[in-house]
Amino acid sequence: MESQSNVSEFILLGLSSDQNVQTFCFVLFLLCYVALLVGNLLILISIRCSPLFHQPMYYFLSHLSSMDVCYTSSVTPKLIAYLLVGRKTISYGNCMLQVFCMHFFGIIEVLILTVMAFDRCVAICRPLHYMIIMNRMRCNLLASAAWAGGAVHSFPLFSMVIQLPFCGANEIDHYFCDIFPLLKIACTDTSIPGVIMLVSSGMVALVTFAVLFCSYVIILFTLRNHSAEGRRKALSTCGSHVTVIILFFAPSIFAYLRPPTTFPEDKVLALFYTIIAPMFNPLIYTLRNSEMKNAMRKVWFQTSL
Repeated sequence: MESQSNVSEFILLGLSSDQNVQTFCFVLFLLCYVALLVGNLLILISIRCSPLFHQPMYYFLSHLSSMDVCYTSSVTPKLIAYLLVGRKTISYGNCMLQVFCMHFFGIIEVLILTVMAFDRCVAICRPLHYMIIMNRMRCNLLASAAWAGGAVHSFPLFSMVIQLPFCGANEIDHYFCDIFPLLKIACTDTSIPGVIMLVSSGMVALVTFAVLFCSYVIILFTLRNHSAEGRRKALSTCGSHVTVIILFFAPSIFAYLRPPTTFPEDKVLALFYTIIAPMFNPLIYTLRNSEMKNAMRKVWFQTSL
């Protein structure tokens, strides 16, 4: 891979050069990462060890928890470690690997969220046929399609990035390797790669968000014919999903649906979709979900015995 560049490593400028800020961020992000791992692993194990795993909604939720752990772990451990050192460097190979993992797991998470919206739409709009439509074979097919979508998205972008030449400038104004900051320091015309990135990531995020929005419009329209209790239960489940979507998609769309430029605010916004949203997912999906809380009590109570 390094044949395309005379740069063997990159310097990440990180979130701040102030030592006090770095110390505060180290403690904060370490706690966030531990909470993220514990929360998502609790959900994952609780679903896998309970009958909930056979329900489509929780089957996809277990996939989402897995993606949260993989997606965040491609960035956060290095961010935490870099906050303890003065010179934050990352090798060329690790930088390219980070770009690939971010986009691979990120798109899978986006597609899993979309599948979960489809699942809720079927459950509310076609309740009598729900288990027939969302049978295990179709659930496996949708999950596999999400993984395939991640590969189709990330491999072409990865191939584009490893062909970029870097001729000396190696300072990346970010806390992880991403395509826009790399395009900024590449010593070649990056207009075409910028357009490819805009179409591939920005438009995917926007179109997916539009599909999700339409799904919930259909759900709200259908709920008019439900009882008050039915509406309350459906909105409680969907409300959790909508909260996750807003936390993840709003900063993602701003970050990628624009010309290939970088702004100081990018680093702060990136924290939402790399750390904050995955950390809050377990809380959002458990605090308002009685089935999930009951499953966790049964699994961990039996385990403790």
